[in-house]
Amino acid sequence: MIDSYPSQLLQNAVDEFGKLPGVGRKTALRLVLHLLRQDPKRSEALGESIIRLRHEVHYCKACHNISDSETCSICSDPRRDHRTICVVENVKDVMIIESTHQFSGVYHVLGGLISPMDGIGPSQLEIDSLVTRVRQGGVDEVILALSTTIEGDTTNFYIFRKLAEFANLKITTLARGVSVGDELEYTDSVTLGRSIQNRTLFTHSFPQK
Repeated sequence: MIDSYPSQLLQNAVDEFGKLPGVGRKTALRLVLHLLRQDPKRSEALGESIIRLRHEVHYCKACHNISDSETCSICSDPRRDHRTICVVENVKDVMIIESTHQFSGVYHVLGGLISPMDGIGPSQLEIDSLVTRVRQGGVDEVILALSTTIEGDTTNFYIFRKLAEFANLKITTLARGVSVGDELEYTDSVTLGRSIQNRTLFTHSFPQK
């Protein structure tokens, strides 16, 4: 382990890169030294893109997906089926489902899952805004496309209970082509696409006595 750097600026950069998920200090040092060997314009472009990302990115006012404007390109697309909302944990899940080309509706990004162990409760997620979207009308189906983990199942059930007041609303979940315990991030696009196409009523996912 290197604990002595010839430059404080170098050490500062390594420290910051090392804070990124999955990046240890050796990798951080390699990345920083790589940037130093490149044309200064490449480092400046990287820095500018990060600064602009932090200051200019928006979260869609309808679905909470990342966007360059107040309303994301999916929600503003008249060709999408706005009567079908697919509920996902995070922005990455939107990207994963979109890559299957099997879903033509719109999304709702929760921003996480209910996890008492991590101190995350329903009020910290975008669940109330989902209920508001449904209450405003024009929604026929809500697809609960959350990971098949304990946290995902807990969140699914909580949302199901919150939406139970809407008698004509169809609430579905992914077909179990997605294995129990799997996260969408690690599910191949073919399996995920089929799980979306063959989705089932949420009530049918309960264990039968």
